[in-house]
Amino acid sequence: MEEKLEKLENPENLPDTMERIQQAALDEFLEKGFRGASLRQIVKHAGVTTGAFYGYFSSKEALFASIVEPHAAALMGRFMETQISFAERPEEEQPEHMGVDSGAYVHWMVDYICRHREPVKLLIRGAEGTSYENFVHNMVEVEVESTLRYMEVLRRLGRRVPALNKSLCHIIASGMFGGLFEVVIHDIPYDQALRDVEQLRAFYTAGWLKLMDG
Repeated sequence: MEEKLEKLENPENLPDTMERIQQAALDEFLEKGFRGASLRQIVKHAGVTTGAFYGYFSSKEALFASIVEPHAAALMGRFMETQISFAERPEEEQPEHMGVDSGAYVHWMVDYICRHREPVKLLIRGAEGTSYENFVHNMVEVEVESTLRYMEVLRRLGRRVPALNKSLCHIIASGMFGGLFEVVIHDIPYDQALRDVEQLRAFYTAGWLKLMDG
């Protein structure tokens, strides 16, 4: 009986142990990034032993992944769904849906990242040295390829679309995604974030229209 009571009173056996480790890790990673974060400090602030830690996570990177992976998967998953859904539309319907589909994703994205600010900030700013360090770059690459394909669709539809270098498309997409994630990097309140991002989209839309006119 005394042995069972001791186990129940041991904080390392409580159901919230994993959550405490993850919260301590989130704080440490946000402050120092993955590379600079100390596993010793994480364990200390979580109030567990190193042995208990390894009962939940195999490494510091596994711990980092447990925090950011759900959000990386959600953001990239919805992004890819939007890209694929648009590409699968009949070509003659794509121009009229272009702003609608991308706008719906952007609004969803702003809502999502504002509801999960800290882990998303960690994904964007603290992932150097992990498999997530190119997350935004990967989104940009997908966007660039989609943009180039869409310009070919417009040409097949008889539109006069000037040739644009892939490097320019990459610069534009990088600026757009960088602007979107500023919402969490600078902790912009939700309502203001929606207004800012809508104006950002208007800015980039006007720019694309100018380029498309040659």
